[in-house]
Parts: sequence; structure tokens; C-alpha cells
Amino acid sequence: MGWRRAGSLSMMLFTLASTPATGAEGASRESLAHAEMLRNRALEGTSAMAIVTSLTTEVGPRLAGSEAEARAREWALHTLTVKGFAGVRSEPFEMDAWQRHDEGAEIIAPYPQPLAVTALGGSVPTPETGLLGEVSVFETLEDLKHASAGSIAGRIAYVGHAMQRTQDGSSYGYFNEARTAGPSIAASKGAVGYLVRSVGTDSNRFPHTGSLRYEGDIPRIPAMALSNPDADQIERIAADHQDVTVRMWVDSSVRPAAQSGNVVAEITGREAPEEIVVIGAHLDSWDLGTGAIDDGAGVGITMAALELIKHAGLAPRRTIRLVLWGAEEVGLLGAQAYRKQHEAALAQHVIGSESDFGGGRVWKLTADSQTEEGDALFLDIAKLLAPIGIAPGSDDQPGGGPDLYPLIAAGVPTLRLHQDGRDYFDLHHTADDTVDKLDAAALDQNVAAFAVFAWLVADSDVTFRAVAPQ
Repeated sequence: MGWRRAGSLSMMLFTLASTPATGAEGASRESLAHAEMLRNRALEGTSAMAIVTSLTTEVGPRLAGSEAEARAREWALHTLTVKGFAGVRSEPFEMDAWQRHDEGAEIIAPYPQPLAVTALGGSVPTPETGLLGEVSVFETLEDLKHASAGSIAGRIAYVGHAMQRTQDGSSYGYFNEARTAGPSIAASKGAVGYLVRSVGTDSNRFPHTGSLRYEGDIPRIPAMALSNPDADQIERIAADHQDVTVRMWVDSSVRPAAQSGNVVAEITGREAPEEIVVIGAHLDSWDLGTGAIDDGAGVGITMAALELIKHAGLAPRRTIRLVLWGAEEVGLLGAQAYRKQHEAALAQHVIGSESDFGGGRVWKLTADSQTEEGDALFLDIAKLLAPIGIAPGSDDQPGGGPDLYPLIAAGVPTLRLHQDGRDYFDLHHTADDTVDKLDAAALDQNVAAFAVFAWLVADSDVTFRAVAPQ
């Protein structure tokens, strides 16, 4: 992250504010004045809410590889063209597209009742008549991992593994393994079906979908997520030392060689157009809600930030590129395709940042500069964002958003604007992910942060990568 070379950024900010500047310089006074203007204009109101409302109303759910995702690309191309950006284009790629058709589950014994469930993305179907089996209950994924081979042969495995609420979403990676890896682990123990408590922090009967990952030659078994109240119900019955029999059914299919794609738009740099500052979000969503939180909000925030800079009549030294990635939800396929297509130009990708954590206010700023001049510029960014409630952080790992992972692996530096995500996993990947959950003022604060960051970096000649020793 950007502060690793100089210790605590908060201490650096105090020092910078109280002593004359020396050494590496950050942004010019003119550029800083423009950034302050962008911040203030954003707080007066931006197009972010209108953009996400348009996307979620006119397109709705946007499952990767689907006809709806194709309509989302057309929506994006039209919207970006009307807004007058340069280089508006689609960059297509192929993928195998999974689709759900029907799903459900019910307790057969001891107390017959329906269950609120959803198939995990990528799940194989059950037989047409469904899958009937007794349930083996595991409190955690670790308990399932330690079960002996064949110990749950012919049964349906259930993993509880309740996710904990955090501001930064840091618990997601740990609890998400039960969803992604659980089905193959269960199958390796002999299970014929898999149920998992939703990876979510709510207490509503909205199950959370999301991708699974089948491993190697292990049998592929149907897999579903239970809403948190329904997971509690399974556990209550099992705690009473009663066997639970469940019938589950999934009708799904895979369409090979389906079309997806990334959508790109730019403000072209006036002096170094080949140097690129990337901002963006992912355009696809899951198919239960309308994808407002994940990631329509990010689309609105980053598109509005680019629009704010353009409407201010500003021409940055470098190019600012907006990328709306396709097929993020099913394995970062758009991000991987972007890296492959732009491999030859990645050395000229100056820095990147993605908005993909809902619409909560930004509260923290981190980055991974490896130069003194980069640190100085990040200090300028942090000082301008402090008045809108954004504090410097002390993380020391590259971040910036999931779709940047392939670019990070290629050496592209990142900056992350951390959003308050305490309620994000109440809605994430559910039918309740709809535009009414967003707050326009919070989106505008995000736009202010992205516009300040993108403008200051793009209007500089600062590098953030360490120069290899000769």
C-alpha cells in the first residue's frame, strides 16, 4: 500500500501540514484546485443515482453470458456515447454461461415444511424428480473437511458456518469458502447433495446465491444456499437429535460459447494518452435481484466520476479509462480477458481502482505506491478527501477491487477507496438487492472520492512503481 515506505499516513499528513514541503512533490497547485472543485461539485449532486436507476430499471438482473448481460452492454455503450466520452467500445469474449430455471427445497421429515433456498451459481441439476436424502449437519466447513471419506455416503451435507458482520467485509473471504469449496469437499466424503447457510449477515428469508467451484474429478453434486432463518430451522431440528430428511430440486443448464464482454470509455490524455488511469466496476450481476448494490452502484459511481471531470471541462495529462467488466460474478472472466487483450500496454497502466462494495460511504483510503513521489501524491489525495470523512489507512496489501486482481498480478499499482459495508452482506447476491436500498448522497460522496483520485493521478507525471535496479 502507498504508505508502507513512510510509516503511518496519519503521521505523514500531520508532518506535511505543519512543516515546509521538501523532497518529492505531489500535485501542482492548479491540479489541486481543480480537484477541490470536483470534490465540491460532487457533493452538490451527481448523476450516479440516475445511472444506477437507469441500469437496474431498463435492464434489471444481468447474469453473466445471458441475453440480459448483452442488453446491459448495449445500455452502457449508448449511455457512454450520449455522455460524449472518447473511445467507447465493447471488448467481447466467450464463456460458458450457466442459467437457473427452477429450484426449491422442503423438509420431508420430521416436520414437513418448505425451505427458502437458491441454487449456487454453476450448480449441476438434480434429477427431474429432485434429490431426497437425510441431512448430515456440520457446524463449520472445517468439521466437514475432517469427516472421513465415505462417512456421509448417499446423504445431503449441510454446513452452518454463520458469517459475521464487519465494516470492511473482511469476514467474507473466510466464510465464503463454505459456498465455493464446500460442494466438492462434501462430494469427496460421499455426499450426493449440498446445503449451505447463506453467506450473508441478514435475518431475512432471502437466500444468497454466488458461485461454487467444482474440483477436478470429484463428482459434481447439486448445491443450494438456505436463507439464514431456514438454516436456523434445520439446526434446531437437528439439535433435538432428530434426523432431518430434505428434498431439493435444481433445474439448470450451461450454454457453451456464450458472449460476454467489457465496455470501455475514456477521457483521452492531453500529453501522455498512452498512460492510463483505470477506474471501473462490473456490469454483470446475479439473477435474483436487480444488481443495484452489486454492482450497479459501482457502475453509477465510476461513470459519474468520469462525467464530472468531463463536464468540468478538464483535460488530464494522462488518459482516464472507465472499464465496466463483464462476467465478474462467475470468476473474474472479464478482468482476465482485459489483461489478456491489453497485455502489451500494462506497463503503461499507471494505477487502478474499482468500486465493487455497494453504495456505502467511503471511510478509508489505502494504496500501494512504491515511490516517494507516489507517496507525496497520495498525501495530496488524502488531504483533499479528509473533509468528506475519508481517513488514510495502514493496510500493506494491494487491493482496489476484485476485477483488478489480474492487473495486480501483472504489477499494476492500485488505490482502494474503502466503503462502509456493514449492511452490504444483508443484500449481497439476494433478491433484495434493489435500487431502493441506495442513498444518493452516499453515492455522491463516492463520486467525489473517485473524481479527486482519478483527476490528480491523471493530471500528474508521477509513477508509483519501483524502478528496478540497473
